[in-house]
Amino acid sequence: MKRVVLDTNIWLDWLVFNDSSVLHLKKTVSDGAVQIFINSPCEAELERVLAYDLARHTLAASAQADCLAECRRIAQRIDSVAPEAELKLLPRCVDPDDQKFLELALAARADALITKDHKLLELARRTKSFRILIPRKFSTR
Repeated sequence: MKRVVLDTNIWLDWLVFNDSSVLHLKKTVSDGAVQIFINSPCEAELERVLAYDLARHTLAASAQADCLAECRRIAQRIDSVAPEAELKLLPRCVDPDDQKFLELALAARADALITKDHKLLELARRTKSFRILIPRKFSTR
């Protein structure tokens, strides 16, 4: 089973926009071939962003709660962090707010961090323990 971390925008594509770019990923999760991981800092960011004006509409509080409940149903929550020596080997993201996704991928022993964020994608060649990919490049093979 592949272990995966999603950044906030991929979660939004999944939970809010039902974007076609994540359909393959959704299927692999429902088929049991992929396990998604999240931690409290990443979940807190998702909760914050769900309250924003998304694509010219704001989600009602009940819709925000439904999205969070679905995220919690799908993702396995981890609260552990990677050892400090391993964290020091991670590349530093230009956007410090995105560093938490790299740290989560490392702590979860993820195979991949799925993102469309250009700042994270720029680090793809600099991570050794997991891949950084756009959704359509993710494969369970």
